[in-house]
Amino acid sequence: MAKKSGLSAEDVDSLRSQLDGGTQPLVWFTAAAVGMEAGRSAKLLAFTDPPEGDFIQVRPTGSKDEMSFSPAELTLEKPPPRKKPAAPPPAPPEPPRETEIIHPYVPEAPVKPAAPKPKPAAAPVEPAAVKPARKPASKGATPEVTVTLVSMGDGEWTVEVLQGTRKTVRPTPVSPAAVAQASKLLTPEVAEIVEGVLNAARAQQLARVEQLRAELEAAQKALDDLGA
Repeated sequence: MAKKSGLSAEDVDSLRSQLDGGTQPLVWFTAAAVGMEAGRSAKLLAFTDPPEGDFIQVRPTGSKDEMSFSPAELTLEKPPPRKKPAAPPPAPPEPPRETEIIHPYVPEAPVKPAAPKPKPAAAPVEPAAVKPARKPASKGATPEVTVTLVSMGDGEWTVEVLQGTRKTVRPTPVSPAAVAQASKLLTPEVAEIVEGVLNAARAQQLARVEQLRAELEAAQKALDDLGA
């Protein structure tokens, strides 16, 4: 669109006169108008004093905002109407299609096939004895093994072994030293528990030894008194 010239001093005086007469004339934006499309119309509202800078107040068409512009951004020259876009040219007519002639299908007379020659009778075959294939023996899973150590309370221990639900080793006595050595090869928790049981058994046996020693000394004294 061609660039529109701004408002001259005479144009401003003419617009003031129209406003004073109660008319709100139309003006149009030039290409210098910031944020506005050149050629868009606006209604003149007022002039601010002093007449410097953006002192012309307008309301753009289709908007409710009041905005201020300078004379260079407005013009009285109405832009020419926009040309409608030209209609696209009509599509060329399609060429006439060739008519396809379809011939009716006439089936041919069926030809009878020659009778097959009889095959000679095959000699009967005696069925051979077929031995059933042997299934490989399935190996069962290894049964679960349970080893149980039992403290008898007086320092004696027994061990018992279960293989699955079958008792393969019946309760058999084992020495406390063997139990202590085996527990140290297991987890620290097991070793600690076994050591506690062994300490209790040692204390019990020590008390028994002290008691027997006292009885032995009393018996020896009684024997000495008898003058043996």
